[in-house]
Amino acid sequence: MFKFCSLYSGSSGNSSLIQTENTKILVDVGESAKKIADALNSINIEPTQIDAILITHEHSDHTKGISTFSKKYNIPVYANKETWNSLKQHKEKLTEENIKYFTFNKFNIGDLSIVPFSIPHDASNPCGFNVYHKDKKISIATDIGHMTSEIVENLTNSSFVLLESNYDLNVLKCSRYPYPLKQRISGPNGHLSNDVAGKTISYLAKNGLNTVMLGHLSKENNFPELAYKTVVEHLIKNNINNDNFKLSVADRYNVSPIIDIG
Repeated sequence: MFKFCSLYSGSSGNSSLIQTENTKILVDVGESAKKIADALNSINIEPTQIDAILITHEHSDHTKGISTFSKKYNIPVYANKETWNSLKQHKEKLTEENIKYFTFNKFNIGDLSIVPFSIPHDASNPCGFNVYHKDKKISIATDIGHMTSEIVENLTNSSFVLLESNYDLNVLKCSRYPYPLKQRISGPNGHLSNDVAGKTISYLAKNGLNTVMLGHLSKENNFPELAYKTVVEHLIKNNINNDNFKLSVADRYNVSPIIDIG
C-alpha cells in the first residue's frame, strides 16, 4: 500500500498525507491544527498516527499549524536549517526532540525514503519532495517560480505527482491584485502557471507518468476548470492518450479522493 491524499491545497493553506501500511507522514501543515485533525478524521486516521511532518518552506500557508499540531500530538517536524531559521516562533514552541533537520540528501522515516530537491521560490531554502516506497515514487512540487531541468529530472519516473498550477496569466493580468504582487506571482521566484504546468506534465507523460493532481491553485487568479482544461489541451497537443491519463485538481477546502499508488 502506498497512498496520497490532499487535505488542503491552495494559496490559503496546504497539507498532504502520504501513507503506507506502516508509516504516515504529512507534507506541510498550512491550516490550523484543528482543521488538519478534522481532515484526517474524515478519512479515518487519528492525528496520533502521524509519524512525521515534512516542511517545504516557511510561508504561513504551509506552516500555520505545525507548532500546535506537533505539540498536541507529539509529532516530529522535519525542515532544513534555513527554513527552521525562518520559523523561530514555531520552533520555540516545539520540544527539542521534535525539531528535526534534513539536508538535500536521502533520509528515512519508517518505510519511506525521502529525497528533497530545490525549487525556485521567494523563501529561505524551499524544496519539493520525492517520497519512495519499494519501487514507487510520489513527488510533491509546488511554489515553483519557474520550471528547471533539475525539477523535471526529479519528477521523471514518478508514479504520481502533485504539481502546482497556481495561476492563469490572463486572469492574473485582470485580477484586482496590485501590480507588484502580480509581478511577484509571475516572476522567477513566484508560482507556476497553468500553461507551464501543462507543458511539464506533457513532457513527463511521454516518459511514463500517468497520474497527476494539480495543486496550490490561486483563489483570485485561477479556476479549477481552467487549470484542468489548460493541462488537457497540452496533453492533446502532444498526442497523450487521455483515456490512460488520470488528471485531477486538489480542492482548496476539502479532502481529495485517496490516490492509491499501489
